Amino acid sequence: MARTSFAALVGAAVLASMAAMTAPAQAQVVGVSWSNFQEERWKTDEAAIKAAITAAGGTYISADAQSNATKQLADIEGLLARGAKALIVLAQDANAIRPAVEKALNEGIPVIGYDRLIEMKDVLYITFDNKEVGRVQAREVFKVKPEGNYVFIKGSSSDPNADFLYGGQIEVLGDAIKSGKIKKVGEAYTDGWLPANAQRNMEQFLTANGNKIDAVVASNDGTAGGAIAALAAQGLAGSVPVSGQDGDQAALNRVALGTQTVSVWKDARLLGRTAGEQAMAMAKGAKLAALQGTKSWADGPRKVPMTSILLTPVPVTRDNLDVVIQANWVPKDVVCRGVKPGTVKACN
Repeated sequence: MARTSFAALVGAAVLASMAAMTAPAQAQVVGVSWSNFQEERWKTDEAAIKAAITAAGGTYISADAQSNATKQLADIEGLLARGAKALIVLAQDANAIRPAVEKALNEGIPVIGYDRLIEMKDVLYITFDNKEVGRVQAREVFKVKPEGNYVFIKGSSSDPNADFLYGGQIEVLGDAIKSGKIKKVGEAYTDGWLPANAQRNMEQFLTANGNKIDAVVASNDGTAGGAIAALAAQGLAGSVPVSGQDGDQAALNRVALGTQTVSVWKDARLLGRTAGEQAMAMAKGAKLAALQGTKSWADGPRKVPMTSILLTPVPVTRDNLDVVIQANWVPKDVVCRGVKPGTVKACN
């Protein structure tokens, strides 16, 4: 009797040990393909995605395309080869990586277009409302400079978000442009969303207009930083309103210092958590139609009907910087670095 119990116990222990060893291999694997992970904000997104996947019992794997669409195509195929059962893709160039996305979908692997559009009907599109981001950027700059020479520093031409943002900006500023109150004296895409390219474009606009630039509508915080560097070189930083988005730490400090007018905050923790949760749901077999919180969307360039989740952005200016501080998005000392005492309420 005792002998039998002992054998049973040994057998049970062996089985438990084997189960423990094989459990990780059985976990649902979610692959994330980053376009340019070196940009500050994606580290925040990654932490939220990882946490959501882990909480649901999954495993996170990733690859960084380093702003190279060809590499990203290979990266996606590599994630599939490593056992990904769902993909989250921050596209460098949605058209260039389309073959890899199609391959995933054909193999029954669900794909999430993360923050940037991959316009395919079976891809889940998760982002903040980018047209609204553009509207907010334009409104905040227009409040400061309701007339004068405007420059538009757009995002990457290969990213549909650049056009969504610009479309929202023009919705707000279109009447003033038509009436002549605003004169558009510069407009350019920024290859790869790179600050250095934005700075180069801004330098050219300043030269072409004899430094007579009254406002800059820049499409994210990276391009805003490039534009502000060009303005600073001419002694104009702080006198020309500049928009941005993402709530980057450096940008929020510029808002506090007065060199950037607004950073439209898209809480990447919410975006990342949402994507991680939906990826795990689909990895476990949930279909697009069964996902919670989705809506139909067909505002892409090709008007392809898609399933989407659009989150709401928040404008951050000098007047409400406490919003990001109280949300533990960024430490107060980082936001307020170099700020003159008594000039910014959130820094008091």
